[in-house]
This record gives sequence, structure tokens and C-alpha cells, in this order.
Amino acid sequence: MTTNFPPLKNDLLLRAARGERTERAPVWVMRQAGRYLPEFRKVRESHEFFEVCRTPALATEVTLQPIRRYSGLVDASIIFSDILVIPQAMGMEVLMDPSPRFPDPLVTPADVSKLHPVVDVEKELGYVFRAITQTRTELKGEVPLIGFCGAPWTLFGYMIEGGGSKTYQKSKTWLFKYPEESKALLQRIADVCVDYLVGQVKAGAQLLQIFDSNAGELSPYDFEQFSYPTLKHISDNVKRRLTEEGLAETPMTLFAKGANHALGFLSKNSGYDVLGLDWCIDPVEARRAVGDKVALQGNMDPNVLYGGRDAIEATVKRMCEGFRSGKGGWIANLGHGITPGVDPEDLRWFFECMQKYSSL
Repeated sequence: MTTNFPPLKNDLLLRAARGERTERAPVWVMRQAGRYLPEFRKVRESHEFFEVCRTPALATEVTLQPIRRYSGLVDASIIFSDILVIPQAMGMEVLMDPSPRFPDPLVTPADVSKLHPVVDVEKELGYVFRAITQTRTELKGEVPLIGFCGAPWTLFGYMIEGGGSKTYQKSKTWLFKYPEESKALLQRIADVCVDYLVGQVKAGAQLLQIFDSNAGELSPYDFEQFSYPTLKHISDNVKRRLTEEGLAETPMTLFAKGANHALGFLSKNSGYDVLGLDWCIDPVEARRAVGDKVALQGNMDPNVLYGGRDAIEATVKRMCEGFRSGKGGWIANLGHGITPGVDPEDLRWFFECMQKYSSL
């Protein structure tokens, strides 16, 4: 474990994540190291997607690209990787062509036997840890580095559907036809997530985010039955392990997209320091649901970035007014990941507007 990292110069993100009202809102965007950047597309011309993930020097380079481009405007970096490295570590093949595809998905619970019975995260995912350490060093303390993983329910869906889905018919069939087997698989995934996230902190990650991108595909009852227990397991056990191993307290963010119905419940019961919001809830309503103890992150519709500078500025101003009307920490972000067709200069304008309007 490397501990002699350069001192952090900008701690806005970490202070906001711990619930402080900061002098201005820290801002970053999900998927900020990605396809909208020409410098990223240049790297991809000669390197396959998962090759970039598995090569620490390449992962570091693309993680740093938006930090260089938007230096002084963006307040966090997030390690370049993918949520599907966990199914890979568990023994499944995942291809990116260009969307994720599993050639041999899990069809029935009997197929779970094809997964590795035990996952050695250092062996299977050590390349992510090395990329985090290298990136943390090369950031030179400019901004904090975020580590992440996919949530068990979201990963479960990919592993059974064989890729993305509009209906989640196959994975929901598992939930309703094989509920106990489904819970057992979700728990196996959660245990790997815990080991993986602890390893990321050891490697240098300063905040952790769990992406439950498909949370909104579940009814409130099914979310509480199938997804929530694993999310709680992750937060409880990551924090326990970090304490036991003498590691620094690390804020944790949960982004349960589409599960706005659960915000109040999650704020009281989940153990996460920050709850991410999609764009389908008003900031004032979200703050009312969670109270003042939990920080919020979000939540501009990513498609506003296609609407021109007037639309971006007006939306940022309205968002800032909503989030600043209550108490508690706020991390500015989009309500989901930035999409490939965004003009990087329009994203720059978003960052500039955030600096202008989010100050106290």
C-alpha cells in the first residue's frame, strides 16, 4: 500500500461528502473520462476498451485527460474502469463491441456453478489497484480520486441478460422464480464488491461510489427485498474493514438511479454518506426526503448539454438555487453519465456556470 501521495490541494469534494456546506459546490461528471473527449477517442483508435482498463498506464492517462482539459474547473477525478470487471473477475467473459455483451450468460441457477467459487481480487483486479495508485500519484494532489463498482443488482442483470435490456425479463424471472437462489448470487457479488472497494482504498481511492444504474427497474418492494440488503452489506462491511485495517475513513456514495422513492429510507438506513440523484426529482424534494445528515449529488439531465449555452446556464442556475435552499452537503453532477456526442466546450461551460452560481 502506497501512503506517500502528494498532499491534496482541493478537498471540496471530501468536505461536501461529509455533509459540510462548502463555499461552492464541488463538481464532476459521471463518465467524465470517456468518449466525448477527442483525446480519449485517439487512445481508443489503437487500444481495445478492456485493454485500456487493464493497462494501468493507459487507465491513468485517460483518467487524467479531463483533469488536464478542465484544470481549475473540475473538483474530482474518477478512475477509468468499468462496472463489468467484477463479472469478469468472477469468471465470466465480457466483450465490448461497442456495448457490453456476455457470450455465455447465466441462464438458470445451475449456471452459477460456472463462476469462480472464490475470487482473489488482488489477482483478478490488481490492475485497477495499480491504476489507482499511479493515477493518485500523477494527480499531484490537484483533486481527489474516486473509486467505484457496480451494485449487485445491476451486475446481476448484466450477468443474466447477457448485456443491456429494456425489459429485464430474464433477470426478473430469476427474482420471481428463484428468489432464494437470486439472493444467494446477489450476496456473492456483494462480497466481491466489498473486497474490491477495500482494495481500491488501500490503493489510494479517496471516495467510493456504488452505481446501481438499474435500481429503477425494480418496484419499491422488490428494491427493498433484492437490492437494498446487498447495498447495506457493502456499506457496513467496507466501513468495518477499513476501520479494522486502520485505513482512513472514506466517504461512500450510492447512486440508485430511478429509485427516488427510496431516498428517505436510504438516508436513514443504508449507511452511505452521499446519495446520488437522477434528474427526475427536484432538489428541494430530495433534500426534504433525506434531511440534513446525508449529502446529495446531482442532478442535471445530461441531455441539457446538447441544448446550447443559454439552456445550460439557466438549468445550472435553477439547480443551484434548489440545492442551496436547504442545508447539508451538495456535490454537483449530472443525473447520469455524460453521453458521447457532447461538445467538450459545452461541458466546459457547464463547469464555468457551476463555479459562478454555486457559491454561497
